[in-house]
Amino acid sequence: MTAAVIDLGTNTFHLIIARISAAEIEVIYKTNLPVKLGEGKINENLIIPEAFERGLEALKGFNETIKQHDVSIVKAIATSAIRSASNGVDFVKAAKEQAGIAIDVISGDEEAAYIYKGVKATGAITGSALIMDIGGGSTEFILCDSQAVFWKKSYNIGAARLHQAYFNSDPINAPDQAAIVDRIARELTDLKEACALYKPEHLIGSAGAFETFAGMVDGETNIKQVRSAPIEREGYETLSKKLIASSHAEREVMPGLIKLRVDMIVIAAILTNYVLDISGISKMSLSTYDLKMGVLYSLTELERG
Repeated sequence: MTAAVIDLGTNTFHLIIARISAAEIEVIYKTNLPVKLGEGKINENLIIPEAFERGLEALKGFNETIKQHDVSIVKAIATSAIRSASNGVDFVKAAKEQAGIAIDVISGDEEAAYIYKGVKATGAITGSALIMDIGGGSTEFILCDSQAVFWKKSYNIGAARLHQAYFNSDPINAPDQAAIVDRIARELTDLKEACALYKPEHLIGSAGAFETFAGMVDGETNIKQVRSAPIEREGYETLSKKLIASSHAEREVMPGLIKLRVDMIVIAAILTNYVLDISGISKMSLSTYDLKMGVLYSLTELERG
């Protein structure tokens, strides 16, 4: 069968179309649009009118593309921005009526489960690992090995939420950094306990900011051509310090840093640094497979019957 998966993220809407058999997944089309659904009032749990309309227009375009590919099943998955928004139900209704897209609003726990399936499919999990997926609205953590999930949780500390709440200086100053770290520390107390219990040896970052980290640390890595790639720890630490110390204007011209992540990458670096610190992990990797591929692999399981 041919399947389409739409990931309605807080910052970006993604569309991926693939031919699925019991044996393999062949991606035949993918695109994304910087919808910025969480713009302005994500911490007030509201999709502002401008973002609401951008989201609908993106879905209308996606539906036209889907019609061109003889798709037999469409899975549109909404995560933090829509599930927490007071008008999220209105957006889901409008998407069905105006764009012909039926949206499944999933829980943070379901989101983490899909992320695990996607990352597992890369073969990057070779021992005890901590998977981290930094979204705009939420961040997911999964403690696992290649056979099972030991612990997983989604937290409302996505990059867009933290950015809107605490990023008030340029470059980000020490008080703003301290406020972010304090918020992260209060939120992640049980993650710290879980890491002490399961002792992960490997941090695997799922797509997003980690694609930027990997690409900027190793400029020769073509992220679009790999399922996973190592992120050299010393190189990451140097990059992290540079990103946090830089101004918006300086980051805008850094090679490998896309416009959508010019500010969000600072939050991602602060969050990643904190997780590395509390977990004691020294090994880092990127998985280019994330929730979208996890949904596709779930459909593969259905094909197997």
